[in-house]
Amino acid sequence: MIKSWRLFSIILLLAGLAGCAGVATRPGTVIGPDGAPLPAGDGASADSVPLPAVSDNRAVIALVGRARLDAGAGQREAAGASLERALRIEPRNAWLWHELAQVRHAQGQYAQAISLARKSISFAGGDKRLQAFNWRVIGNARAAQGDPVGAEEALKRAAELDK
Repeated sequence: MIKSWRLFSIILLLAGLAGCAGVATRPGTVIGPDGAPLPAGDGASADSVPLPAVSDNRAVIALVGRARLDAGAGQREAAGASLERALRIEPRNAWLWHELAQVRHAQGQYAQAISLARKSISFAGGDKRLQAFNWRVIGNARAAQGDPVGAEEALKRAAELDK
């Protein structure tokens, strides 16, 4: 009993540290195939405005923290698995879909990243900032697929939402 409590405490501590670490998979920062952040494309900075909490659910927060640590360490498969588990808990959480879209983009799975970003947009409601983040994922994925026209259109939509 005591050992499991210690393990739980360590996991929560790591999740808390992950939220403070500012790793490349922070919502709104699109990461490239090499794990490095990609530019926003329109001069907007994801760091200029504080981001909301991804969830109020402790299990989801711990899973997102684990995913960010894994993604920052280049373990994108593990990051994706943690985010998929979080989505089983909160399937309508637009921020979780966005985070998974970023991981898939980093894995070079551009079509899936676009699909996941669109799903996030569908759950984003009136959150224009999240919608803009997702359009950046779409734009960067389209650029990586060799579709500069589609990329430009998506990045323009992101810029319009940032206004």
